[in-house]
Amino acid sequence: MEFQVTDGRVFSADEKQELMAEATYTRLENGEVNIDRTYVNPVLRGQGAAGKLMEAVAGHLREQGLKATATCSYANAWFHKNREAYADIISNDLSD
Repeated sequence: MEFQVTDGRVFSADEKQELMAEATYTRLENGEVNIDRTYVNPVLRGQGAAGKLMEAVAGHLREQGLKATATCSYANAWFHKNREAYADIISNDLSD
């Protein structure tokens, strides 16, 4: 799955431009970002697509030198599960 990045969005679409996976985020006043939504097309669910999406998001944030929190429950849980590998991009404000 190949991901594209636009301001506030990391996503993947198929050859017909149908949305396959997407994460959206907003910039916060403190300069960090809040991942507020993740989506995986039903045809990909259960195949690890959401994890790959979050890896792409985390890679983008790392490249940009940004830290993130997440109000999206999946993104929040993913950050907690992968806290060690992505400690440099996880905000101190990430909720438990």
